[in-house]
Amino acid sequence: MRFILYALFLVTGPALSAMLLPDAGTGDNIFDERIKTVIIHREEWNLSQPVIELFSSQKLKLEFDLLGTTYEDLYYSFIHCTRDWEPSGLFSTDYTDGFHENRIEQYSPSFNTTVNYIHYSLAFPNEEVKVTLSGNYLILVHRPGESDKPLLTRRFMVVENLAAVKASVRRADMGMYRDTHQQIEISVTFEGLRVTDARSEVFSAVLQNGRWDNAKTNLVADFISPSEVRYTSLGTKNLFAGGNEFRQFDIRSFRYQSEFVRNITYDGIFTNVNLQPSENREFRPYFFRNDFNGKYVIGVQEGINPAVDADYAWVYFTLPAPLRVEEGDIYVAGEFTLWRAIPEYMMKYNIETREYEASLLVKQGWYNYEYIFVPDKPGADERLWFEGSHFETENEYLVLVYYRSRNSRYDRLIGTFTVRNPAA
Repeated sequence: MRFILYALFLVTGPALSAMLLPDAGTGDNIFDERIKTVIIHREEWNLSQPVIELFSSQKLKLEFDLLGTTYEDLYYSFIHCTRDWEPSGLFSTDYTDGFHENRIEQYSPSFNTTVNYIHYSLAFPNEEVKVTLSGNYLILVHRPGESDKPLLTRRFMVVENLAAVKASVRRADMGMYRDTHQQIEISVTFEGLRVTDARSEVFSAVLQNGRWDNAKTNLVADFISPSEVRYTSLGTKNLFAGGNEFRQFDIRSFRYQSEFVRNITYDGIFTNVNLQPSENREFRPYFFRNDFNGKYVIGVQEGINPAVDADYAWVYFTLPAPLRVEEGDIYVAGEFTLWRAIPEYMMKYNIETREYEASLLVKQGWYNYEYIFVPDKPGADERLWFEGSHFETENEYLVLVYYRSRNSRYDRLIGTFTVRNPAA
C-alpha cells in the first residue's frame, strides 16, 4: 500500500472509478485514493457540524488534499437530497441560484514537506452559487463536466429555523441499558408553520458526535398537539450507547514525542509514528478525559500555515488481544476515517505478537479515535469490544427536524439543536 501511494506522489494517479451517486446512507465518500484529509465545517469554527441557516451570511468551508505535485482543475456542484439522503429529484435550478458547476479557485502546493500534495479550499455559498431551499445536500467535487463521476462527496445541511427545538440527554430508563446508554428527549414547537398532520409530516433525526453510521433517523413523535411534538418514550429508538471518551494522539510535531506516542522515525521516504500499545477498556470503570468527540484538528508546531505546512506520516496502531475476535473485524474509527468500515481502516490480527495492527497515512494534527467492532452478520448483538460503554460519557448530539407537507416536493429542514450531556 505505501509503495502504491509513493508512486502516486510522483505521477498523476489512477483512473477514477465511475460513480453516478453515492449509495443512500453513505454520503461522505472518497472515490480517489490520492485525496486525503477532507474536512467540512462552518467557516469560523473548525469543530462545528456542517449546518448553516438559509439566506444567512453563514458559510461552510470545504478543504482537502490531493497527493502529488500536479494540480488538477476541479469543480464542485450540489445535489439536494431527501431526509434519507437519496436524491430529491429536484432540478438544480430549483435549489440553487447560480451555475450548476463551479471551479474551485483556491489551491496551494504543500511547502517543505516530505509528502507532496496540493491543498484545495472552498467557502460556500459564494458569489458563484447560493442555495435557495432548506434540507439535506451533498457537495460533489469532480473534474469539469463530470459531476456524475465525483472524486469526493460530503454532506451538509441548510436549515430554515421555523421550529423551536429543545433536547436533553440523560441516563437510560430501561434497566438493561441504564449503565451503558444515554436517552435523548426532544421537544419541537412550531413557529410560523402550519402543520396539519405531524405524525406523517414531521420527522426527526439524531446524530451522536456527527456520525451518520449510528444515527437515529425518521423518528416519529409519541406526543402530538397542534403546536408541539415531543419524543420521549420511544423504547430503544432514542437510545445511544454512551461509549467511552475517545483515544487520542498528537502529532503536530515530529521532533517531540507527545503523550501516547512511543517513537517517531524517518526511513528516507516517510515519517513513521508508532503509538503506544492501546489498552483494553471494555471492563474498566469510566474515567473522564477531555476530547474532541471523535473529531480532529490539523496543526503543525514547526510551521505557520497548517493547511500546507503540515506533513503526512504513517501512524501505526497496536491493540493487544490474547485471541482474535471471532465473527467480525476491528477497525480504527473517527471523523478522520469518515467512520467507515472499509479495508483501509481494518486492523489485522498478528498471531505471533497477539496484537491487532493497522497503519494509516494521516496529516499532522491532533486526532481522536476509537476501535469499533463490525460483526459479519448484520443485526448482531451490540458490543463495544475493547472500548466499553458508560452512561456518564460526554457526547455531543445534533437534532435535525424535517417537515414535508402532503403537497410538497421535498423535505424541509425546519430546526436543529445541539446538546451535550455533562460528564459525571
